[in-house]
Amino acid sequence: MSQATDPAELTALELATLYREGELSPVEATRACLERINRYNDSVNAYCFLDEETTLEAARRSEERFNRLTPLGPLDGIPLGIKDMFATRDWPNRKGSAIIPDTPGETDAPVIAALRRQGFVPTGRTTTPEFGWKGVTDSPLFGVTSNPFDPTRTAGGSSGGSAAAVPLGMSPLALGTDAGGSIRIPAGFSGLVGHKPTLGRVPMWPASAFAPLAHPGPMTWTVEDAALLMNVMCEPDVRDTTLAANDMDFLEALEGGINGWRVAYSPDLGFVHVDPEIAASVRRAVRVLEDLGARVEEIDPGFEDPRAAFDILFFGGAANALRDVTPEQRAQMDPSLIEAAEARESLSMLDYLGAMNQRAALIERMELFHRRFDLLVTPTLPIPAFTAGLEVPDGWHDPRWPSWTPFTYPFNMTGQPGCSVPCGFTEAGLPIGVQFVGARHADAAVLRAAHAYQSAAPLTDRRPTL
Repeated sequence: MSQATDPAELTALELATLYREGELSPVEATRACLERINRYNDSVNAYCFLDEETTLEAARRSEERFNRLTPLGPLDGIPLGIKDMFATRDWPNRKGSAIIPDTPGETDAPVIAALRRQGFVPTGRTTTPEFGWKGVTDSPLFGVTSNPFDPTRTAGGSSGGSAAAVPLGMSPLALGTDAGGSIRIPAGFSGLVGHKPTLGRVPMWPASAFAPLAHPGPMTWTVEDAALLMNVMCEPDVRDTTLAANDMDFLEALEGGINGWRVAYSPDLGFVHVDPEIAASVRRAVRVLEDLGARVEEIDPGFEDPRAAFDILFFGGAANALRDVTPEQRAQMDPSLIEAAEARESLSMLDYLGAMNQRAALIERMELFHRRFDLLVTPTLPIPAFTAGLEVPDGWHDPRWPSWTPFTYPFNMTGQPGCSVPCGFTEAGLPIGVQFVGARHADAAVLRAAHAYQSAAPLTDRRPTL
């Protein structure tokens, strides 16, 4: 149990324990999270939609179930922020875009439906850039989302609202989506845990514009909470071609440590320039893994930067998503999204298939690599969080966000699980993340290693103070 006394700073597992013991109610915990939202949201813009009446009603229903000793499951009564990309019944799903009306949704996405069956408490919709298209979070509709550790800096994106919410105690759990790093980028910049599951492990409906790159996943304060949320998120749904159900308990799978594991440490993937503060912090994290008994070898996976193929798949998806958007609607949208999409409108089917061929080759290389290594460890990001409201750092050499996310998008192309865990802070007080990557379908191993590291080198007592 943490030393926190404010319910807003307790983890989901801690809240669940206190609920069962009758020492705290879901209503009390939810009110504490809403108080944090009301206190901090103007500073960071984590939430773009709130409905406190519905939120508190869900908490009251949960409280009644606990009073009757009939909770629906381990997430009953747990507050959770929903990224504004998940279809949610009775709440608008605008995807950060002014061209989508604010009419209430009629259907839940599979993850939301599974959470409802568990009795969760939805705290609101968290901000995203328009259609989740970039690695920072701002949009003409909802404005700029800021870093919880320094509001002058970006929280990252596209799940930036979720990333800003969790460290500030606005909710212990939040949902993200990740098509090029959109869970791990904001987790790395904002100092929380973000897990991108294996492609298909978590159902995603409606289909993403960025398929076959996009993955839904958990964003939490601890790896334990990420595993807890994975147990619910991975429930299959007939509306998506997800992997078959299995009996994996990700929370139980955290135990056992990594003694004897074969770990590949790649400080730069062979082609990335990394900020010295970040490089030093990640190297220290690797030494912790060695202290835990891992057999670490410094080695690169051996692939060249797949940026060109990624850009075709990702920005080609953006162009496809906008194919029926009128000129009048485009005038209301993020000009950089329009620019990036229109630049790919002339792509051919052969261009797309060629990028898919490169994706297939990358998958094969990484599958062979993981026959030798249980885990690949890299920095999550090569740079610290930069000025909020910019797509790239001021004076950067490239106008598009993938130029500073080279550790994340390759593993969207391969569909491998990847988890970002806080491993330190820069001298300016900005979070640094280390990324754990496993073979496809090895989510349990990735979370186990991330948990072993976080247990040995916890930073969970270092909450931001605005």
